[in-house]
Amino acid sequence: MIPEDRYKITSNEYMDLIIKYNGNPNSLKEYEKYSVHIMNIAYAVLYLPISQFTDRLVTEFGYSSIPKCYALTQQSLEESGVTKLRNIPALNLRGKGVIIGIIGTGIDYTNPVFLHKDGTTKILAIWDQSIDSENRYPQVINPAFYGTEYTRDQINEALRSENPYQIVPSLDENGHGTKLAGIAAGSETVYNGFSGVVPDADIIVVKLKQAKKNLTDFFHIPSDIPCYQENDMIWAIQYLIDTARIHKMPLSICIGLGTSQGAHDDNGPLNTIVSIVGGFPGVSISVSAGNEGNSRRHFYSALEPSLGSVTVELVVGENESGFSMELWGDPPMIYAMDITSPAGEYIAATSGQLEETQTIHFVFEQTIINIDYVMIEQETGKQVIILRFMNPTMGIWRFKVNGRGDINGAFHLWLPNENYISKNTYFLNSNPYTTITSPGNCLIPITTTAYNSNSNVLYPNAGKGYSTSNIINPDLAAPGVNLPCPDLNHGLTTITGSSAAAAFTTGITAMLLDWGIVRNNYPGLNSVSIKKFLMRGAKRVNNLQYPNRDWGYGIIDIYDVFNIFRMDIK
Repeated sequence: MIPEDRYKITSNEYMDLIIKYNGNPNSLKEYEKYSVHIMNIAYAVLYLPISQFTDRLVTEFGYSSIPKCYALTQQSLEESGVTKLRNIPALNLRGKGVIIGIIGTGIDYTNPVFLHKDGTTKILAIWDQSIDSENRYPQVINPAFYGTEYTRDQINEALRSENPYQIVPSLDENGHGTKLAGIAAGSETVYNGFSGVVPDADIIVVKLKQAKKNLTDFFHIPSDIPCYQENDMIWAIQYLIDTARIHKMPLSICIGLGTSQGAHDDNGPLNTIVSIVGGFPGVSISVSAGNEGNSRRHFYSALEPSLGSVTVELVVGENESGFSMELWGDPPMIYAMDITSPAGEYIAATSGQLEETQTIHFVFEQTIINIDYVMIEQETGKQVIILRFMNPTMGIWRFKVNGRGDINGAFHLWLPNENYISKNTYFLNSNPYTTITSPGNCLIPITTTAYNSNSNVLYPNAGKGYSTSNIINPDLAAPGVNLPCPDLNHGLTTITGSSAAAAFTTGITAMLLDWGIVRNNYPGLNSVSIKKFLMRGAKRVNNLQYPNRDWGYGIIDIYDVFNIFRMDIK
């Protein structure tokens, strides 16, 4: 991509599509008529003019080419062994020399909780993807060509100014990123009794730009809800990695976002990238499990050839303007779907083709459904049926899922995650498991669920495992209910959800990076080895079998990680 075409990155007149090219530029030649923007050795982005957009987008470019839409997945230092460990002088691991990487809504850099005692910033850099300025985007290995980077020197200059936002105009209007950064690395001297897990760590922040309207319109996501697209998150991860390398410091990344789109396995562009990066020495990635466990937005059923079909009942709430729904079926069985509306109108929306797109207009209702059938999705090998509803009629919709074949099959149905759909739209016979949002379904990153550290009870809305590829997720549980954190008024508030647990875990993993890499006790430490250390030290109760789909391997206890070291040495 040439700099002159950079306007396409943010223009709503172009739709972003992610193309897997695996380092072979020749495979991109068929897309030469579009601006091709290479992100890394695996993926590139091309920009499709909206004038060339058709309803056959999925069948023409493939399911995984359409960026998934990610939502926010909105402490107890004592219970996790942090305070106990700090009281041991040799293991007072406060994160000095480690970077905390926050991806999300930005940060309130003027908040005292992000300042050193001398009033200078703890933040090494902010890349604000939402502020476009010529030649101010990050000058890293593969320039992203958009957004604006603010360095530590610029942030300190702003802090000395009477009008800091004239110098560094990056804001966290939502507060989510500020809260997560405070949980992981907030200073302990500002508010009485408050401390981040690693108060001496440095911070790098990526403020994601909002997803393009053409993408949110495609999936019928409300325009007033925070929504972030997959390729921007991939760029964010690469920026954090490149910037940490420039500073020659280990990096602990927090991803407090998730999506219910996709097969809920370790495939897909972002899942692939976090798995690769999580294996780098000196890098740890902590991911939230999402808050979909109690939402009733997942359906699962086995399907026997002798049975022939399964009927799924979906309640659609009042004033639901539109939403998407995805069916993922295990091969080799072939799946088709018939639809009956609340008014009783029956549509035999079957497909015998490898790929097909249909648009269904209901006669007695104002509902329109766009359906994409893909018999063999390229990355997973599974069959996917995507339904996009416009003006769905309130009431009970019935979907008769038919299976064809001589071997037993099984299928999942997922609705969008929280805030992208009404709470009054749900499956009557829902299943709370396999509800961890991606990228929490990967093998390499540390996927964290949330629990209440005061009562030792799992947060009821937390996503539950396992992944559809039987990867054990969640890995661990961390405090995530009513965690103290900074607010946008320079005071304290609380936050509940798996993103809070992921931020807490990010701080815990930074402690291990401090011990292993900064103090040179384990120089090759990465996400995989950190996860194994934490699994060994986790707290478990006698009446449960571990790992399990609710708690993973148990509750994080950093003190017991080192206590096991001591016993092993003896």
